[in-house]
Amino acid sequence: MSWRFPLFGSSQQQQSDPNFQDIPMQSWYPTSVFSSRGQPSPAEAAEIIAHLKDKSIEELQRLLKEKEAYNAFFNTFDQVKTQNNVRGELRKETLQLARENLEKEQRILELGNQCTIIRTTQLAAAQDRLTDLERQKDDIMRSYSPAALLDKLQTSMAKLDEESEELQQKFLAKDIDFPHLVQKYKKLRTAYHKQALLHLAGQT
Repeated sequence: MSWRFPLFGSSQQQQSDPNFQDIPMQSWYPTSVFSSRGQPSPAEAAEIIAHLKDKSIEELQRLLKEKEAYNAFFNTFDQVKTQNNVRGELRKETLQLARENLEKEQRILELGNQCTIIRTTQLAAAQDRLTDLERQKDDIMRSYSPAALLDKLQTSMAKLDEESEELQQKFLAKDIDFPHLVQKYKKLRTAYHKQALLHLAGQT
């Protein structure tokens, strides 16, 4: 859709100037401030007309030809001023956040180093604890291995044999009477033979 200038001068003057034939709206107002359809809303169009209606043909030609003049004219619109203000505020806030981040950078590095030290220290302590637990596990496993159990049975059987011999010597020395001898000797030999059977089973 094109846009002519019915408000400036006579129709004869407009027709005689080829520079103002079918001038598109986008030539005057960038799409960044247009409505979502790519064309200005009625309110935006009214603002454009209000800014252009009192300008001469020479001024309009200058706006079309000179970028600086066009930018100065463009920045007189209220919506553009608002956008520029918002953009300026966002830039200031972004710079402020950047400064704050730079100020915190050293502290962040220090905290990172502390975390590394703590993690390394705790890891070393955990590894030492794990090594100790693995050693304890190996000791327990060795103590309950078949060979270790057979050795314990062998030691216990030898001790029962020794106690039985001592009991006999006490009876011969008349340190105990016969009924006590029979009772204790029977208990010792029963335990011995149970362990002897377990020892034999473990060897087969």
